[in-house]
Order: sequence, then structure tokens, then C-alpha cells
Amino acid sequence: MDITHNIEQIRATVKEWRQQGLKVAFVPTMGNLHQGHLTLVKTAKQHADKVVVSIFVNPMQFDSATDLQAYPRTLDQDAQLLVANHADLLFTPTPEIIYPQGIDSHTYVHVPGISELLEGALRPGHFRGVSTVVTKLFNIVQPDVACFGEKDFQQLALIRKMTTDLALPIDIISVPTVRAESGLALSSRNGYLTPEELALAPYLHQVMQAIATKMAAGERDVTSLVNEFSNQLDAKGFKTDQIDIVDAESLLPLSATSHTAVILMAAFLGKARLIDNRTVNLHP
Repeated sequence: MDITHNIEQIRATVKEWRQQGLKVAFVPTMGNLHQGHLTLVKTAKQHADKVVVSIFVNPMQFDSATDLQAYPRTLDQDAQLLVANHADLLFTPTPEIIYPQGIDSHTYVHVPGISELLEGALRPGHFRGVSTVVTKLFNIVQPDVACFGEKDFQQLALIRKMTTDLALPIDIISVPTVRAESGLALSSRNGYLTPEELALAPYLHQVMQAIATKMAAGERDVTSLVNEFSNQLDAKGFKTDQIDIVDAESLLPLSATSHTAVILMAAFLGKARLIDNRTVNLHP
């Protein structure tokens, strides 16, 4: 596996692959890789001949300088994992390479509507940072396909809309959330948990499953569900940040015409902000 932070080298390598008639897949990450990321790489391998992975902790999508500074950076270990999982090229740019004039003076990409909903309302500017960096990475790598995890449900929806709206010739492939045996969604932020918190963390998934069971049985009082299960999380030692139950296609409130709901969970446990989601068929 080749490793580079040079944009021209990335483009030259991908151009050479294309001249050989090879299909290229891309997996953008922020590093600190776990089995969820590696599943993205394996899926990319199934859809293309060559796989490019990027590791870039994107400062534009962080709303806290402290959170940005604390984000785990494990490049050497990540590279070893990518070699073992047969990635072909690793792109490791610095903020100076991605934002040569600085973040504030850099052109940005804004996806209207979806960027302000739900998580976007809680974290203003976050999704602008995501859409901007993903667009730039797409332009650098110019892949045929790109793989994203379903754990970040709203982010995936944002990237799909952005790719469609900008007529980017890239197929977006979604990959189901990878979980521990306990049900806990794998995340780099799980590394912030103490052993005691890690033992408690799967309760978030259990609460989400309980909400889904009630909805599958016909419950539609979203406010009641959110209040009931937020209280349950808080009583266990979580600090509920957000439970949203919305239309899975529009991310707007459920209506009589909604066919599928998505339960979006976010709660703090110690220093970690844990997220998860699940869809529910409303008309089984």
C-alpha cells in the first residue's frame, strides 16, 4: 500500500489505474480505525479493483477546539490495519493541504435543508464542514464509488443529496452499522469510555430497540416516546442529547404518508457522545 499526502500523486496514481481500465473506490475516514472502518474497506473491495482510503481529521466539522485536539490520532496503527485489509492507497493530507488559505477563507459547500435539521441544529456548521471536505476529497480522488457507514444516518443522507445535486459521477454505497456483541455501535469515540462506562454503553442500543418495538406495535406518540426513553437513559447515568423519531426519507416529522421512520439516538456517557439509529417500517 502506498501512502501519500500529495494531491498530485493521488491524481497520477488514479489516472494510471483508469488507463488500465480499473474501477476505483474511496473510503474517507478521520482515522483511529476500528472494525467498522475496515468493513467499509472490505465492501469497497467488493465494488472496485482499487481502494483509496483517506485519513484526515477535518477541523471544519468540529464545533469545539478541545474536541478537535482530543480526537485520537493513530496513523501508524491505522496504516497497518489498512495493509492487512488490502487497501491500495492511503491519503493523509494535513489541514494546510486541504485548506491552504485557512478555513475561514476557503470556499465551502452547503447542502440546504438537511444541514440545518436535527444534528445540524444542535451543531451549527458541522454539516457544512462535512459536505465541504467530502466534496474536496471526491474532487481529489475522483472515485467511481464511495462507501459510508449507516451509523451516521444524517451524514449519509447529506452526502447522497450533495452527490445527486452536484451531478457527481460517484455511486454512494451505504454499509450497515458494525456492532459489538453487546449491540454497541462501533465508534472511535468509544475509546473515551472508562471500563465502567463501556459496560453501560450498550444500554443506548437497548433503549433504541425498545422504542422500535413500541413503534412496530403501533405507537405513534413521538413526544411521549422521546420523554419516556430520555428519562430512562438519564436514570442510568447517560445525559440524553437528542432522541429524534422522524421520516427516514425526508428527516422531517412523521406524517400520515410516512412509510419508514428512523430513530436517531444521541447521548453523552462520560466524555463520549454516543450515536446510533434504526429504521422502523410503519406499515408492516
